[in-house]
Amino acid sequence: MSQRLSPYVAVIGGYDCSAEQALLAEQVGELLARNGAIVITGGRRGISEAACKGAKRAGGMTIGILPSSDYYEANPYVDHAICTGIGEARNTIIVMTADGVIAFPGKFGTLSEMAFALLEQKPVVSLGSWDVSPIVMKVDSPQEAVTKILQEIRR
Repeated sequence: MSQRLSPYVAVIGGYDCSAEQALLAEQVGELLARNGAIVITGGRRGISEAACKGAKRAGGMTIGILPSSDYYEANPYVDHAICTGIGEARNTIIVMTADGVIAFPGKFGTLSEMAFALLEQKPVVSLGSWDVSPIVMKVDSPQEAVTKILQEIRR
């Protein structure tokens, strides 16, 4: 990790998600904020919105890295919207900005973000996401996800 005081953690997952997944993502966002982490997401709805909502509830900071050049696409819980205008290619920016990744279920965009993180040797924790590598740490709860990612980042 760089010399920043706060770790940057990307929370990735589906644009469309179940109510249960959204609740878990909110809990992850809240726990990250309570532990001093800055939450990085894709900035729109689904898992991104839920994680940002949880972080804001705990007084945390959120960054949304948007695929378009329209910052109005950001969900209402994003503090800083970064407009890229590069579509799904922005997934690399999400990963490169983060010190580690917590992955929820999602489609191929989520899979690409996990792959980029693994290529960059950044820790990836999965809370029900793609089972792609023994390097990805599988966890069963928001608390375990946050504890594990922060331990890995601080190594």
